[in-house]
Amino acid sequence: MSTESDGELVAAAIDGNLSAFAALSRRYRDRYTRFVVRMVGSRDEAEDVLQSAFIRAYRALANCRDPGRFGAWLARIVVNESRTYVVRRSRRDRRLVRDVIAIEQIVATTTHDADETLDDVLYAVDQLDADQREAFLLKYVEELSYEEIAEITGVGVSALKMRVKRACARLRELLEEVHDVG
Repeated sequence: MSTESDGELVAAAIDGNLSAFAALSRRYRDRYTRFVVRMVGSRDEAEDVLQSAFIRAYRALANCRDPGRFGAWLARIVVNESRTYVVRRSRRDRRLVRDVIAIEQIVATTTHDADETLDDVLYAVDQLDADQREAFLLKYVEELSYEEIAEITGVGVSALKMRVKRACARLRELLEEVHDVG
């Protein structure tokens, strides 16, 4: 693991040190992989999105205004690449978002068979529109503050709060339909 700061690694990468950018990529890959997998629905597709995001980041590295906050700058690129991918794929069949760990809390509070409930929750998350799914996942799965989400997405805090509220209401509605809860 590299002991250099993000700022030092960015400066070295701008100067042509590819191993410095590789160190930055390793530092942030796992964190952003979780998010992208949830947004696009599969690890293989997430790998493609991440590769595209890292290439875009490398090419634009000189435009990173605050190298010490490389992670936040990269997050914006990752979110934008994820959005672009979802939009491009929107005419195809959607895939279920699979994240057993993040959904465990919901499954644990139900009286239904856990596998059946997990499938229901994953199906419901997949039915959200892309903006609501993105806001919901960033808030409740990635556990970011609304301010952090606003910085990453470029969407205002009040709009994000509304997206999350609508996502929760839609999820509740979909799960009630599945389980005939009134």
